[in-house]
Amino acid sequence: MFDWFTGKGETGGVGLEKMRTEFGQMLDAGRHAFDTAANAFLGGTDVEVIRQDLFKTDKRINRAERRIRRQIVVHASVHSAAQFPACLVLMSIVKDAERLGDYGKNLFDLAELAPRPPQGEHRDALVRLKDRISDSMAACREAFDANDKDAATELIVEAKQIEDLCDERVRGLVRGAPPDAMAPAYVLAYRYFKRVSSHVRNVASSVVQPLHKLDFTSKITSEDAAREEPPQKETPQKETPQKETSQKEAGQKDATQKE
Repeated sequence: MFDWFTGKGETGGVGLEKMRTEFGQMLDAGRHAFDTAANAFLGGTDVEVIRQDLFKTDKRINRAERRIRRQIVVHASVHSAAQFPACLVLMSIVKDAERLGDYGKNLFDLAELAPRPPQGEHRDALVRLKDRISDSMAACREAFDANDKDAATELIVEAKQIEDLCDERVRGLVRGAPPDAMAPAYVLAYRYFKRVSSHVRNVASSVVQPLHKLDFTSKITSEDAAREEPPQKETPQKETPQKETSQKEAGQKDATQKE
């Protein structure tokens, strides 16, 4: 679907390459916003140190979204209707990329409001989860750039596992007793982490799903990610028959050698 976007189609050009580059930069900026804000919440960074950088990053993401939308409209109005579905897909996933910056700001607000940094097992679990999500964001950029369906499928499976883990943690916190003063902050952190992973999954789904199934990945499993291409049948090669030497020819050859 994205051959035109990656410049592989007949209509690929400078404008399309610019859109592809800008979208990749949005994903990178979203990962930066997430990492920076999550580290602040987890107690590794002073919120005042990152405040200006975080909000500038979010504004940069928002400007890129508007530019790409405008370029999509121009492209769709100039080129053939065959590219219209891909334009709709890109219009959708640009919003997913923009939401990454918003959740970075949400995590930043949580870092300011929380009574103290996370501690104990919750902090350890959140650090591990943050690293997994950050890695998946980097993998998403690579899979999208390369239009790598296998990598995108693995990423979707990983994202669903992360989302299930976040739900499990939230249930444990809501039903747990006695209540912890940090419980509301933990619940919000897990919810924000889940939403970031969901938006990453949506972007990855654009590589493997058609337009009408975009964002719907419940039927994609680890078996799909591990599935290998069926082995190709080898075409048997015909053997070239060798010419048999007659007895008469063999006798003449022997006689020549004796002379």
